[in-house]
Amino acid sequence: MKWQEVQSIYPNQFVKFEILHSEETDTQEIIDEVAVIGPIKDEDATRELLNSKDKTLVYRTSKDQIVVTIRKSIGLRRKL
Repeated sequence: MKWQEVQSIYPNQFVKFEILHSEETDTQEIIDEVAVIGPIKDEDATRELLNSKDKTLVYRTSKDQIVVTIRKSIGLRRKL
């Protein structure tokens, strides 16, 4: 399902979904197709996001696009 369809079905609320298609740049992942799991209450959104794994996310439908910032893993340095 396209993000615009999700926005029309679940206006201005958090939705839990699985990513079906996205495009990556060096620093961002833009998600355009999702499989909706269901709406999430505002008070439960943070907990649901923290418990999400793999390609599952929680995002608010008031946003025009789903954009996720990609963080590169940072190695630890040791002082010799």
